Order: sequence, then C-alpha cells, then structure tokens
Amino acid sequence: MEERVRKYDGSKYYEINMLGLKRKMPIVKISDNLWIASDAELVLGDVEFLSRVGKELACRVAKYKPEVVVVPEAKAIVLAYEIAKNLNHKEYVVARKEVKGYMRKYVSEEVNSITTSKKQLLVLDEIGISKVHGRRVCLVDDVISTGSTISALERLVQKANGIIVCKAAIWVEGPWYTANDIIYLDILPIFVG
Repeated sequence: MEERVRKYDGSKYYEINMLGLKRKMPIVKISDNLWIASDAELVLGDVEFLSRVGKELACRVAKYKPEVVVVPEAKAIVLAYEIAKNLNHKEYVVARKEVKGYMRKYVSEEVNSITTSKKQLLVLDEIGISKVHGRRVCLVDDVISTGSTISALERLVQKANGIIVCKAAIWVEGPWYTANDIIYLDILPIFVG
C-alpha cells in the first residue's frame, strides 16, 4: 500500500496515473504544516477523468445493488452523475450544504470537513427524503480524508430511512480514515512540514 503521509518537499504538483490516465494535481497548503493534493480541477471539469472513474466505481458498487446514489454538494456531483448513469439509474440525490427557502420539510446533519474552516450542514429536503426512504443507497464523495463528511452523509440518509449498502470515493486521503467500508480507487497521501 502506498504511504499515506509524506514529507513535503516543496513540489507544486502530485502526479497520478489512474485507470491509464496521467494527471497532475496542485499541492495546496491547508494549515501550518499540512498540504494536500487538490482534486478540484479533476472533479470540476476533467470530462475524460470523471467518465473513466465514474464507470469504474459504478462497476465496483454494482454488486451491492444500490437503487439510488447520494452525494454531498458540490464537488462530487458530476462523479455521482457518472456513477448513477453507469448503474442505469434515472436520478441521484444531492445533499445540499444549507437550508434553502423552498424547503418545507427537511432533515439536516452538521459536518466539519478538513478543507473547510467552519461547520457546514448537509440537508435533504422532502423530495430527497422521498427518493432515499426505504431504498438501497450508495453514498459517494470524491475524497474521504477524516471521514467526517461521509459519516455525516450516512447519518443524514439514516434520518431519511435510507438503507446504506455501500460507500464509494475516488480516493482515501491521509492516515485518518482506517475503516474498511469504502470502495475506492487509490490512496492520496497528505504532505507534512
């Protein structure tokens, strides 16, 4: 297994080779002695990359027979779309990051992500609740670091009475998340000073 923590050497990019695609991810500082390889450019615009990883993740989660894919807003939405499309689903569900004025009934869960400086909400409105209630759910995110977002998403779906059958991500990042319940394609190291 690839090492999860590396000494930061001043590099500007972290190079990956995933499913035959070579890409460079910018290394960004997120605290005094912590840098991460940012996947924002890949998951927010690289059509070839998202198509390929979405198809591969769909193949890996298909054996769990999910009926709906649920994703937190916003970076991993296109990934969830690709997975749902490859599973032949007609829809997927996005957990919003705030309560919107049009939401009459909703469930919410707080989350504090490693890349966000303050607490956020994940919210399912009554339409989202109806789409997951009693159904087999695959939770999707682009990166699992500490596990706080995927855990909050799991609690949210449970509040909506969804049946979580699997969790999937492109990467597990760093040393924090050690549970063996994520379907992922690769390890993403963190960099320390």
